[in-house]
Amino acid sequence: MTRRPALLVSALALALAGCAQTGAAPDAALTTQQEPSPRVTRGNLVTENVPTAPIELKERLQRYENVRGHSFQDWTGDGGILIATRFGNVNQIHEVRFPLGARRQLTFYTETVGSADVSPSGGAFLFGKDRGGDEYFQSYLFNLGTGDVTQFSEQGSRNGSGLWADDGSVVAWARTTAGDPNNDILVANPADPESRRVVLEGEGAIGPVDWSADGSTLLLQRYISIAKSRLFKLDVASGTLTEINPDDDVAYSGGALLADGSVLTVTDKGSEFANLVRIAPDGTTTTYTGDIDWDVSDWTLSPDETTVAFTLNEGGLGTIRLLDVASGHVRPGPTLPVGIASGLTFSPSGTQLGFTFNGATSPADAWSFDIATLNLTRWTEAETGGLNAANFLTPEIFSYPNTDGMDIPAFIYRPKGAGPHPVIVSIHGGPESQSRPGFSSTYQYWAKELGLAVVVPNVRGSSGYGKTYVSLDNGLNRKKSVEDIGALLDWIATQPDLDAGRVVVHGGSYGGYMVLASMIDYGDRLAGGVNIVGISDFKTFLENTEGYRVDLRREEYGDERDPVVAAFFDEISPLKNAHKITKPLFIIQGYNDPRVPYTEAEQILAAVKANGVMHWFMMAMDEGHGFRKLSNREAQREAETLFLQEILGVN
Repeated sequence: MTRRPALLVSALALALAGCAQTGAAPDAALTTQQEPSPRVTRGNLVTENVPTAPIELKERLQRYENVRGHSFQDWTGDGGILIATRFGNVNQIHEVRFPLGARRQLTFYTETVGSADVSPSGGAFLFGKDRGGDEYFQSYLFNLGTGDVTQFSEQGSRNGSGLWADDGSVVAWARTTAGDPNNDILVANPADPESRRVVLEGEGAIGPVDWSADGSTLLLQRYISIAKSRLFKLDVASGTLTEINPDDDVAYSGGALLADGSVLTVTDKGSEFANLVRIAPDGTTTTYTGDIDWDVSDWTLSPDETTVAFTLNEGGLGTIRLLDVASGHVRPGPTLPVGIASGLTFSPSGTQLGFTFNGATSPADAWSFDIATLNLTRWTEAETGGLNAANFLTPEIFSYPNTDGMDIPAFIYRPKGAGPHPVIVSIHGGPESQSRPGFSSTYQYWAKELGLAVVVPNVRGSSGYGKTYVSLDNGLNRKKSVEDIGALLDWIATQPDLDAGRVVVHGGSYGGYMVLASMIDYGDRLAGGVNIVGISDFKTFLENTEGYRVDLRREEYGDERDPVVAAFFDEISPLKNAHKITKPLFIIQGYNDPRVPYTEAEQILAAVKANGVMHWFMMAMDEGHGFRKLSNREAQREAETLFLQEILGVN
């Protein structure tokens, strides 16, 4: 049994947000542009029509971009912890030997290293990194004693996170190659890459989530969609695969193999919400959280198998609970401010629990608490770029009605002053993601520096509100989520402190599709849009996305090979309806994006050019699905600010 059951998740899009500001209504002359400037190359950035930001704007924005959080990764085994944070251009792994102690950087790469998993012996940790955002992750072992790094994955393959066996002798992981929708399961001693061997030629997005204590059995999860997944036991020696509850058509999230042969997991079986359950060898199921009408999200099992720590997604907030496995009793965890706890990790002794806490007005930090007393320990203190954290705005959670009589959950950052304030509608990706009211330096910048009201809806299809809600935009209901943006525009028009005549939509990945669709359906009510790594045509997207993602995305969006679905895709395609886009559009893309290929951006750009619409374009040649490098993010935010200033007439 591993100390921290791994979770398989879909390749959900990055949660990206948007911008705008006060001033006169946009000048009609700004909506057309007869002679676009040629493409300009600035380092790794390729742009069209994007001016250079003045130094004053750079300095104004730089403080917000230099807000720096810290995420808890693991315990080192000698009383310290590992965290991920950025002191250069990208996140790297650092060691903190005692609470609020100095950070010692361990990895030094030009690419992001965002996670670390320490060996049960405490002498080494696993990490992964890709190249330029291509998501073809390679796996590495870092020796904490010598600082030596060993790559144990094969170049050219795509590798999931490694999972340590309890004795620390081997790790298991999932691997695939270009064009292959199926993962294989591998096992190796990470210090000896030549020991690498395939123990299962898998099917679909399958991966390891736990080892049995004796190392003979792997618990595997195959992710099919947010509503469907399967659990299997793999006999490592023989390769025999046995499915758990094969007749179930439900979602599972992670798992742990208990000493008595039971499986601990989270599932929505028989419930609107994801519950923590125990499945006995004979199939009998014990449900621990059935009386809680919120999803169990993050969870982990103590080394002695007596306690489960888990978080509840309470309307977007993340609160900690503790379960006694024997009695089924659930008790509260420590009292925390309004925010989101995640990344729960027991110490080797099982007496402490480490986690990341992201407050509504405070950047992420690493914390821990004593399981017996609930006494909290803060390990890091996030930098806020010289800004006074006491002045950060707290979002308000609210809901608004749609035309089908439903209440759509959302939250809003309202700027100081009477208004009316221009509005930016920030639409999450996924589509099954959920926008949660954790800290966002971008939202704070838009609201405090630009005077924008930032409205963040969780439209139909969002997770966190039950399995019925998350399915309401599936298949031929795809436009239902877009209708919820129209309903939000209706709500904005009823708010005296919001300016319904100056609204911008902003979103990434599926949220980028939502931006384009909103500009087509509600363009007369919008000032413009910012589309980041967005889908512009579902058919071309499915034809060109990486092979390991195709089946997963068809499960959510529909199969373009079906004539009925293909006709529907044509009907809702932003590309085929691009002639209806008449307002300014900013398109932002990573060239190496394996999820939404850069061709999706190029084709919608060409289409809006034909309309004579004001268009800006930015592509980073060293990024993938969203910008991770500080220098590129700074350039993006600077350009977004200039775009909003121009179309909204703000300062």
